[in-house]
Amino acid sequence: MINTRNSFIFGLCLILLAACGGADQSASGLLNKAPYKGLTDSIARFPQDADLYKKRAVLLSLNNKHELATADYQQAWKMAPDENTGQEFVANLLLVNQPLEAVALLKECTVKFPENPEFRRRLSEVLIQTGNNSAALKEYDEIIGIDSANFEAWYEKGVLLARTGDTTAAITSLQRAYELQPIYFIGNTLADIYAASMDPRTVPFCDTLIARDSLKIQVEPHFIKGRYYADSKLYQEALQEFEACIRLDWKFTDAHLEKGLVYFEMKDYKKALETFTFTTTVSNSNADAWYWMGRCYEAMGDKENAIANYRKAYALDKGFIEARERAKQLNK
Repeated sequence: MINTRNSFIFGLCLILLAACGGADQSASGLLNKAPYKGLTDSIARFPQDADLYKKRAVLLSLNNKHELATADYQQAWKMAPDENTGQEFVANLLLVNQPLEAVALLKECTVKFPENPEFRRRLSEVLIQTGNNSAALKEYDEIIGIDSANFEAWYEKGVLLARTGDTTAAITSLQRAYELQPIYFIGNTLADIYAASMDPRTVPFCDTLIARDSLKIQVEPHFIKGRYYADSKLYQEALQEFEACIRLDWKFTDAHLEKGLVYFEMKDYKKALETFTFTTTVSNSNADAWYWMGRCYEAMGDKENAIANYRKAYALDKGFIEARERAKQLNK
């Protein structure tokens, strides 16, 4: 008697082998066509030339053939493990969703090229992506131990510490980064963390950033200062800062939203509604603006318009459960 289970497994194996063979043939066929054929022929003639594998890997990557590029990067790295190949191979591994392999390669690179801090910095980033924050912090400390003036390491360490909830240590790291390189993105991050923790240094530090803005193009310090004032219930001061943001960039949607929220907190629902309505002209697809229009209508007793706006918010953002629930509650 024929064992049907074994026959099925045998047949399945044949199918899988055929599929793998087909995939190999497909890859081989692609590599033997333009624009790869010239490099493929050269590799056949000079199989020990690592540069040829790397050139083909780069060309494959440029054409979004990242899976095929992986094998060429691997071969180039095995034959001639230089810094540039290592960096490009890491980028490729991340593109094909192999973060653990990228971590292993980056660790190897930190040993091979200890003078290049980029590998440790990138290793920290990938460790964060894989959820290993403690190991990432250790890498940042290694970078700082080698070069205490590396402002990027101080900055990224501060951002990670803030993300993990260690606000005090985050501020210390960001302050050091800003001392080393007083540029706006570092200053804005530090100001944002000051404001989020209701630190009294928020306003004077934002004022410092504003004073340094000779071109008058930086909206973030005004915005952060406005949020701090709003959280402190200093509503008139908050409104002045959000107005300053809008004067600098009238398309800055968040400034309009925060301005509307201040009016809402002041229970000036008419002005709040006007502000949120204008926000939808700035960004018609902003679900928050429609939701807060609904809140204004609800506060003013206009259920019909409140429901319509809640539904609009939910239609724009299916994850906006509160908008859906408010619409349901009012529709009972």
